[in-house]
Amino acid sequence: VELVLRPYLVASQTTPIIVLAPLFLVWFGFGILSKVVVSFLIAFFPIVIDTVVGMRSVEPEMLHLARSLGARPLQVFAKFRFPKALPNIFGGLKVGITLAVVGAIVGEFIGANAGLGYLQLQANSNLDTTLLFSTIVVLSVMGVALFAVISALERVVIRWRPPEEVEAAHATM
Repeated sequence: VELVLRPYLVASQTTPIIVLAPLFLVWFGFGILSKVVVSFLIAFFPIVIDTVVGMRSVEPEMLHLARSLGARPLQVFAKFRFPKALPNIFGGLKVGITLAVVGAIVGEFIGANAGLGYLQLQANSNLDTTLLFSTIVVLSVMGVALFAVISALERVVIRWRPPEEVEAAHATM
């Protein structure tokens, strides 16, 4: 699956999303769907890459042991690959959620008549620096809040992870 999908994933990231956004407006309309698609495409790649890295991080000896004990591929995935990949998956989600905020703003820049991106464009054209800074602060708070939600979810889902490892992971973010 990775060999088949990798070229398409890389191609999706080498094409600037800002160039594709007008096409999404034509295809999906001026509603929320076009903004969601832009956000999704911007956030998707780091999540996928971190997930793949996490899935590959299982020690080969563990996989050989599981297979020698008769574990089926789904059991190997559920008991070894997925739990080992969870820290990487959450790392990708943390990056992806902040990029999704950027994607929403990009979508609103291209075609919206409401929202923070629209407000930024209006503030810029009216030279309203107070409104411009206000939208920047709101966007920053949204990004930090969403990051905190993913971090809290990570602490709930990955209970088996030693506290010092969690703190070390958060220190690098």
